[in-house]
Amino acid sequence: MTFALPLPVSRPSAEELAALRDAVARVRTERGPILPFEIAAMDDRLSDHGLDGAGMHEIAGASPSWGDDAAATLFAAGIAARFAAAPGLNVLWTLTRFDLYAPGLEQAGLAPDKIFYAQGRDDRDVLALAEDGLRDGALACVVAEAKSVDQASTRRLQLAASEGRTPMLLYRRFRRQDRCPLAEPSLAMTRWRIGSAPSAPLGLPGVGRGRWAVELVRQRGGPPFSLEVEACDDQGRLALPAAIADRAAAPDRAARYAA
Repeated sequence: MTFALPLPVSRPSAEELAALRDAVARVRTERGPILPFEIAAMDDRLSDHGLDGAGMHEIAGASPSWGDDAAATLFAAGIAARFAAAPGLNVLWTLTRFDLYAPGLEQAGLAPDKIFYAQGRDDRDVLALAEDGLRDGALACVVAEAKSVDQASTRRLQLAASEGRTPMLLYRRFRRQDRCPLAEPSLAMTRWRIGSAPSAPLGLPGVGRGRWAVELVRQRGGPPFSLEVEACDDQGRLALPAAIADRAAAPDRAARYAA
């Protein structure tokens, strides 16, 4: 019987440790202000306890249905509205086809006078417009809607968000009915899949506050999770349903459109 001798353990030098500390400090300073959701069940599971204000975050509907598309759009609008809450700050929303419903965005906290729209001929134009807006550094947030986004484009958007210290929300639209856009590789800091859920029953005729199945598919430095929440109010804020304070999103939809 033979025994392998243990390999010698090399210890980093003082210079290497100092360089590592400088690198960590530099990464921390490159991050922007953190925007919490102000829901402990979400913020406590996020590695930054909120969304990095100098990073790119991706959003997609849980399915190509109109209901999930609307839920994902309003989820992005609510986040953008909260980034733009301070006076004088505006949001740039870039897209190829202007099919947004302004009253719906306003109900999610994003008023018409807080948005600049930029329409491109194709996804390449949309992403270029978004990148310019990010690098300018004068906007509260940039939202871009696109179907075709490669990994190189996500790298450029992440770098532009970091350099301009402006948050980027990339809404990835469906190209195929059976494949979630979040299946494509990306350098986003967080990736969210949003689906509509049944609203709370009321004691009288009418529809209660909307509910969404929110799934964090991937994040840097933390695990994924899913949660059911009440839709954005007119300040862009989410809430937990009283009866299901921490229930996971329904698994059937997540399994069908799994990334």
